[in-house]
Amino acid sequence: MNRTNISSGAPWEDEVGYCRAVKIGNTIEISGTAPVRDGLPIYGSAYEQAICCLEVIEETLKRAGASLSDVVRTRMFVTDISQWEAFGKAHGEYFADIKPATSMVEVSALIDPDFLIEIEATAIVS
Repeated sequence: MNRTNISSGAPWEDEVGYCRAVKIGNTIEISGTAPVRDGLPIYGSAYEQAICCLEVIEETLKRAGASLSDVVRTRMFVTDISQWEAFGKAHGEYFADIKPATSMVEVSALIDPDFLIEIEATAIVS
């Protein structure tokens, strides 16, 4: 199977040795997606940060020839689980009809101390 790396163009991809997403066959794995738009962090509410992450994931899927309807799994890493409803509201707006398997896990910190969420996704294109 062919492997396609999908880059975000961020300079730290080469420094760290990763890319935004990898597509092998009909499977797409999307790296942890922080609330960053055009290289600039988004420091909004829990809801706003989650929406930003989901927008980037949706754009990445389109670049890979897929859509949100192909997502079978998401993983939300959050720094304050007490805000689960705001994170969940954003997730529900994107996935209410798709209903992928998901996890929401509280972590002690993300790469930027003002980030509240980072989301990973797995898609299988049918």
